[in-house]
Amino acid sequence: MIIRLLSPLLTVALLAGVHRVSGAENDFAAIKTEITKRHDEAVKRLQDWIGQVSIAAEDRGYPEGAEYMAKLARDAGFQQATVINTDGKPGVFATLDVGAPKTVGLYFMYDVKQFDPAEWTSPPTEARNVDKAPLGKVIIGRGAVNQKGPEAAFLAALHAIRGAGKKMPVNLVMVAEGEEEIGSPHIPQLVRRPEVLDALKKCIGVFMPSATQDLDGIVTVNLGSKGVIELELVSSGEKWGRGPAKDIHSSLKAMVDSPAWHLVKALNTLVSDDGNEIKIDNYPKPQPLSAEEKAMIGKVSTVRNEAQTKRLFNVQHWINDLPWEQANERLESQPTVNIEGLVGGYTGPGGKTILPHRAVAKIDMRLVPEMKATDALAALKAHLAKHGFGDIEVNMTGGYDPTSTSADSALIKAQVATYKKFGIDPLLWPRNAGSYPGYVFTGEPVKLAAGHFGLGHGSGAHAPDEYYIIESANPKIQGFDGAVISFVEYLYELAK
Repeated sequence: MIIRLLSPLLTVALLAGVHRVSGAENDFAAIKTEITKRHDEAVKRLQDWIGQVSIAAEDRGYPEGAEYMAKLARDAGFQQATVINTDGKPGVFATLDVGAPKTVGLYFMYDVKQFDPAEWTSPPTEARNVDKAPLGKVIIGRGAVNQKGPEAAFLAALHAIRGAGKKMPVNLVMVAEGEEEIGSPHIPQLVRRPEVLDALKKCIGVFMPSATQDLDGIVTVNLGSKGVIELELVSSGEKWGRGPAKDIHSSLKAMVDSPAWHLVKALNTLVSDDGNEIKIDNYPKPQPLSAEEKAMIGKVSTVRNEAQTKRLFNVQHWINDLPWEQANERLESQPTVNIEGLVGGYTGPGGKTILPHRAVAKIDMRLVPEMKATDALAALKAHLAKHGFGDIEVNMTGGYDPTSTSADSALIKAQVATYKKFGIDPLLWPRNAGSYPGYVFTGEPVKLAAGHFGLGHGSGAHAPDEYYIIESANPKIQGFDGAVISFVEYLYELAK
């Protein structure tokens, strides 16, 4: 009797389920048609955006970059997009509310790294669409993959959904900043504004649009990112009280101390002789890899191609000639102290026999879980003072703590499910060896899951000839339209 009574209800439920599935398929068909129709305008939107350069380190393109970002959001359907000033560069807060049951957060960056046009084969702000064998057609330009290409693909997904006459499956909350490339020093001022916090607290998680596919089409899902500190160490005759207070003739080195050598000696105390082990006194200790993380790394190491990775990075050896799996374990588990650049004295053509009065080392320090940026910075300063280098200025320009997100979070599960719809079995990865300011989302007071998502491929971030694939010649890698479709699928998966 109970079975007979439930059967009609079950039938209705099942039919409703079938209707929802077929409805979603019909939605995707109409949306995919719209993506194809809008391809040229979407690519042009990306090219124009690359032409709008914002570089925080050079104070270039502000506040125009933020205003441009706000306009892009409004054009894509966000009902409001507000430029919010900080003590640094402005950010953008935008919301798209369709009354959906679920709300998803977005993290965007509109700034890019510096560039020297002389190092590029194609002008970095022209965003030319060129043939790049064997990849296919790519856009070359600063910000092409980091991060405007994937972000433009996501915006194209919103244009296509609306253009197809479909309702957005989720509400969206966007936080966009213009200082990511200098360590996001003021993002807390943006995220912790009452109206932004209130909107974020309604979200199930936050993601950043990315191009996740390797050259062989493999996708890794990052469950976090390393933290970072960006700083300058400055050695000067003025602060040291030794050496010249302005550049002098190099013959005087026989009787005058050198601030440049003083800096070199200080740098040598920070690391082992080979530069690979941190030797800063009382430096925060990294959390060892868990058994689960080691298993992830072991699996990925059997799938990802070591030789291809070396070619991609233009390297011949890993540290200590470690085997591939152990090199990956080191990548994931170890903090770093890296010299980005050394600047001092004369660096032009030929020689100029001077004794420089000032030398600067630009440093970045990557952090892994259980390490705090404030603790690492304090240890560095104390170490320099203890070893006789207390005069060296330590100027932190930006930085933040590492992030972690559970593989069981709805955000990550939806990523895995979406990739599988494209025939990709994604690999879980403990954390990105790079950094982004996800700590403002994963930490107090919102404590959300956070990550990166998106099909497609690009490379050359921070380097000359940065590119993003538009038309892929490799069936294993999605082009621009495929990346757009992946974002559509992901939004619908998040809505489930």
